[in-house]
Order: sequence, then C-alpha cells, then structure tokens
Amino acid sequence: MATSYVPLQAYNGTTATGGDSLTEDLNVFYQSGDIAWILTSTALVLLMIPGVGFFYSGLARRKSALSLIWLSCMATAVVSFQWFFWGYSLTFSHSANFFIGDLANIGYRNVLAAPSVASPKIPDLLYAVYQGMFAAITVALAVGAAAERGRMLPCVIFMFVWSTVVYDPIACWNWNPAGWGYKLGGLDFAGGTPVHISSGAAALAYSYVLGKRSGHGTQALNFRPHNVTHIVIGTVFLWVGWFGFNAGSALSANMRAVMAAVVTNLAACVGGITWCLVDYRLEGKWSTVGFCSGVVAGLVAITPGSGYVPAWSAVVFGVVAGIGCNFATQIKYWISADDALDIFAVHGIGGLIGNICTGFFAADYIAHLDGTTVIAGGWLNRHWIQMGYQLADSMAGMTWSFLLSMLILTTLSFLGRFIPALRIRVSVEEEAQGIDDVEIGEFAYDYVELIRDVKPHVDGLMGYEPEGENDVDAHSQRSHSQATMFHPEKSMYPLRVLSREQDHGGMVGMAQ
Repeated sequence: MATSYVPLQAYNGTTATGGDSLTEDLNVFYQSGDIAWILTSTALVLLMIPGVGFFYSGLARRKSALSLIWLSCMATAVVSFQWFFWGYSLTFSHSANFFIGDLANIGYRNVLAAPSVASPKIPDLLYAVYQGMFAAITVALAVGAAAERGRMLPCVIFMFVWSTVVYDPIACWNWNPAGWGYKLGGLDFAGGTPVHISSGAAALAYSYVLGKRSGHGTQALNFRPHNVTHIVIGTVFLWVGWFGFNAGSALSANMRAVMAAVVTNLAACVGGITWCLVDYRLEGKWSTVGFCSGVVAGLVAITPGSGYVPAWSAVVFGVVAGIGCNFATQIKYWISADDALDIFAVHGIGGLIGNICTGFFAADYIAHLDGTTVIAGGWLNRHWIQMGYQLADSMAGMTWSFLLSMLILTTLSFLGRFIPALRIRVSVEEEAQGIDDVEIGEFAYDYVELIRDVKPHVDGLMGYEPEGENDVDAHSQRSHSQATMFHPEKSMYPLRVLSREQDHGGMVGMAQ
C-alpha cells in the first residue's frame, strides 16, 4: 500500500517563531528522524543527572548520602527554571554578541519552530530543551563539592547565580556562532570547557570557600566509600546517558552521531581498564571504584572531541584520561583543597585532557560526516595552530569559572555572617551529625535512624568506629581510599549497638 510522504521544505524565514501553526504545517522544515533522535538524547542526558547523584552518594559517608542525591535532583529543577527564564536567551539568542546573548528570548519568547542558532536541522524549541539538560548536569557536577559540610539553601542560590554568570557566558562563547571561542576556531563538540572544565573549576572554588572537613589531614577522612553499588549504578546511568550527551550533539541522526557514539563507548571502556590497572599496580586489588572512576574519566575526556576524532584515537583518549585523572586526584593535597569527591581531578583535568587531545586528533573528514561541517582539523591535518585555540579556550573557561565561583561563594559567605540562612557551611557539631539529618531530616537508609554505629565494647569502653562511616586504612594508596573491612564474626569482642539517642548520650541495649 502506498504511503504519503511529506517532502522536506527549506525554512522560509517568515517569522521569529517559524510561522503560524494555525495556517501552516511547521513540521515540514525538519526531518522527523532528527527530531526523534534529539528528543531521545534529551531524555538520555536527563538520566545522567541522577547518575551523578548516585555516583557522588556512593563515594560519601552514609550520614550524608541522601543530600548528594537531593542536590543533583534539585539542580535539575533550579537550572531548568533558570534556563527557561533567561538562561537559554543569554546563551543561544540569535542576536548574541561575542561574549553573551541578550534577553530577546526571555521566558522562551518566540522560541518555537524557527531553526535553532546551532543547526538548521532542528527547531529552536527542541534545541532549548536539549541544551537545558546540559546546563542542569553541569551544575549537578559542580555542587557535589558541598559534600558532607555544605548547607542546602545557599547551594541552591549558588546554582541559579552560577548558571547565569558562569555557565551561560562560557556556553555562549563556545557554541553560539557569534561567540568568540566559536569564531576563533576552538573545537568543543559536547562540552569539554562549558560542562567539565567549568564544573571542575567551580567545585575547586567551592571546596576552598567551604573549607576542609573535620579531620582533614588525619586518617579520620580516609574512609571507605559507603556504597560501591551506588557508584556502579551511577556509572551505568552516566555511561548510557552519555550517548545522548555526545552523539546527540550532532543535532541530527547522521553518520557523525554514529561516530560520536563509537568513540564515546570506546574511550569509556579503555579509561575504566586503565584506571583499574593503575590502582592494581598500587595495591594488587581490582578496584570497582577505580574502574567506575576510569569510565567517567574516559567519558569526560572524549566529550569535546567526540564529533571530531576517528575511532582509533578514542583508545588514546581513554588511556591518557585514565592515567592523568588518576594521578590528578593527588592535586588536592598539593594545593590544600578538600575536594571530597575529586571533581576537579576527574572533570576539570579530564576536560583539559580532552581539549588537548582534540587538538591532536581532530580530523576534517570526521567532522564532515554530517555532510555540512567543515573544519581545518587538528595536528592530524597538520593544522598546528589548533592546539593554541584549544588551550586558549580551556584556560579562559577554567579561569572564568574559578574566579566567578569564588566571588559568588565569598559573597554568600559574607552575607551569612548577618543572615544565618545564608551560611554556606554547617557547624562542626552538625557536620558530625550528618547533612542528611541536619538539613534534610531524612536518610538514605532506614536503619541509620535506629542504629547509627556498631562498635566493639569492653567494660563500657567503645573502641571501634563502624565500617563505611569512619573506618580508616592508613596504608591505602588508591585514588579513592579504601579501608579494611571489619568482620564482627572474627572479633574477639562483643558488639554494642548504639542508637541515635545513645550517640547523644543515651544508653540502649546490647547485641551479641
């Protein structure tokens, strides 16, 4: 049976909204396959955000596990509103200048069926919702730096302000055709600078302004990640979602998107293997946390080059990211910053590695797989100046994000002296109690409410802190420190079960 087919029509440029939907079919300007793929990619990027929450939550101690999931989910809500209100207009308005857009599209005004500023293959409205997910996950990555001692309300305020004055300008100068980075010739396919370098630099600034956690510099903070299963679940969400993140950035269902998917998966695999091998060299253990960290490092590094580099180069991206980000976890000790979740090491340094590798391996024939994009390429094409463009873009993004983040946070910290609600950090007592209890009043696990600690008890003296909470290992050399597990059945001491009330001085029964 014959089926009707509506031929693609070139956009006629009638109105800012793309036309009058009551009198004409606005769908004829676009291929349904392109729209379907970008809608799917939008959902995949959204899936990454709870993935960030689970990943961060698993790395932290159980008494602050829920707060990190809460922050990731709240970032989606806050930034989605900011993006609708003025974020999209400040980043992708058609009348933007070299640094930032204007308010022509505030509140999604006139954002409908006209071709997007980034590609004529998808409409403005679709591009807006897709890029809104990028803005949200960038903030979710950055605010993980509040782990275990940051308060929620100031962090939410930081989300909105940071998105406006940091993310929007960086994304504009990289991805809006009017932006200076775009015009300079910097190659950043899916967010090496706007997403990863900016969030890593912001996390470093957040760590500095918040200050170090109690016990920093002692074995008290060399604790085991409290839930490795959460870390694996978060990694899986990120790995799956990253296909929409990178392959979706082709903004069309074409061969360039296919290549982006290929290199994304390959870099993730090689990054995971490499990090795992580096950790094995140190301790002779096949670390699950190390593998997951390497997967994320590989994904971060391939992000800026995913639509520009050939498949074989993804192996190099993965190896360099796995080694580079692993050793970068030591930077926080050199610069005396308590980056609790190694956000700067994985995202800041990983994004920088990705931008540099893109300068090496970008190839003109890969970019042209979409049938339209023309680039001079990187060093594979003997375009030597490309490395200069990559470094200029990277350093500008890192500097802007770090300095503006410091300004926002120090302002909040100053205001917190006069307005208690704006204090960015909890007290020492509240930190010991846990962010989940103090700030949220709910817990990731039911048993935490009734049984906080399990400690050996001899004649009324407690001598052991529980695994996953304060358990330490002075000999661990891995990037994400792991402690020796306490086995109750092997202990010569009876165990005492302490409740929340006993933590505060009460006395509840015994358990053998």
